[in-house]
Amino acid sequence: MPTTVTSLDTSLAELKAFLVSSTPQQWVTTALQHQDILLIDHAHCEKKAAATAMQLMFRYPQKSTLLTKMSRLAREELIHFDQVCRLMQERAVTYDHLTASRYAAGLHKMIRTHEPLKLMDTLIIGAFVEARSCERFAALIPFLDEKLAAFYQSLLKSEARHYQDYIKLALTEAKSSSGPGESAFWQRVEAFRHKETELITQPDKQFRFHSGLPVVDNESEA
Repeated sequence: MPTTVTSLDTSLAELKAFLVSSTPQQWVTTALQHQDILLIDHAHCEKKAAATAMQLMFRYPQKSTLLTKMSRLAREELIHFDQVCRLMQERAVTYDHLTASRYAAGLHKMIRTHEPLKLMDTLIIGAFVEARSCERFAALIPFLDEKLAAFYQSLLKSEARHYQDYIKLALTEAKSSSGPGESAFWQRVEAFRHKETELITQPDKQFRFHSGLPVVDNESEA
């Protein structure tokens, strides 16, 4: 019997409003048909999220608030990575290499090369990645088995907080003395939103956790 989300708090509603676009139902259907690939790529996503947080800590050691937020985020993402790997072991799913989806690469192409705009853009991307992850967990939960649904339900709060941390840090950079200002910040968010929506809703031959609209004869292999 399908598991349902019993309560969606305001943070989930907030990030759905931030994203604007919703995950296509066809992606959910494909995910349910390829849960092995879903779990493997989810594990990769958690590991990459931890690595991104660590890279920011090393790149911007003078920013104390960023250090605190990214340190906590990295620890949580590694815990999630371990949890996904344990679930995979229970289900006889082997953790293996997967080619990366177009999603992160498509967003990172937009990052500007000079500071503080480079950091601001990077943080905005982090907000979209975390928000989309949370939105996809919520989209999947009603159709998953009890244990996997409960696990994804447990991730909703932390992923929503990660989105909030990233967007607040990005806004802080925008409002700094060398930043472009709040108005330019929200214009930049809108530019990323347009690109993120395109990546999520346009046809995609490859199935991954952040892939787009599955096409016929979807190539979901590594």
